[in-house]
Amino acid sequence: MTTEIRHLTVSGIKVEVVRKDIKNLHLGVYPPNGRVRVAAPLVVNDEAVRLAVIDKLGWIRRQKAKFAEQPRQSQREMVNGESHYFLGQRYRLRAHEHDAPPCVALRGIASLELFVRPGTDADQREVVLLRWYREQLKILIPPLLEKWQPILGVQVADWGIKKMKTKWGSCNPRSRRIWLNLELAKKSVQCLEYIVVHEMVHLLERHHNERFSSLLDTHLPQWRQYREMLSVAPLGHEEWSC
Repeated sequence: MTTEIRHLTVSGIKVEVVRKDIKNLHLGVYPPNGRVRVAAPLVVNDEAVRLAVIDKLGWIRRQKAKFAEQPRQSQREMVNGESHYFLGQRYRLRAHEHDAPPCVALRGIASLELFVRPGTDADQREVVLLRWYREQLKILIPPLLEKWQPILGVQVADWGIKKMKTKWGSCNPRSRRIWLNLELAKKSVQCLEYIVVHEMVHLLERHHNERFSSLLDTHLPQWRQYREMLSVAPLGHEEWSC
């Protein structure tokens, strides 16, 4: 597919314009910092894009303000008492040094126990926690795929987990491969399921158009609620690029 990417500034707002071989223009505002992106047909010129953005300026500014007000965690120091999230729940970190392989365990409803070797610094402790997050997602995701493949009538050829800067997930319809953001381990199970379904629906409809929304409405009527849950949950400390 032919794709052309450029940037415009409209009323002081930076807009990423992606021209593709599509029929309709689509405008979106994305986390974490309110990145504005327009997907436009190849034949649509800059002036038409500007007019489309101006028409939605009020909505765009409301969305950007929502992201700006969204709470962020401070830089993680990986010390006792620090807050960390798993499946939408907040836990207090309790770090222990022991002479054994590092591991993570949940204790009760409020404690996340981190066991590391003596002298392990903050960056190394975070690596241990992120590895644990990845292991948990590898347990949670396969049952969701098994549940939704027959419902949607699609087959995922492959899937993976990785840290992403600006997306909760991505899909390559041609290879039928989906990627899911490691950060989803911190969100609720409903949010994780929504992103899994969202990416699987792209196997039926590549673009975020009316058909795409209709498919989500049919199979996961609460998807807008879950999308809102993702947008209001605390963000990590990272300054994700726009």
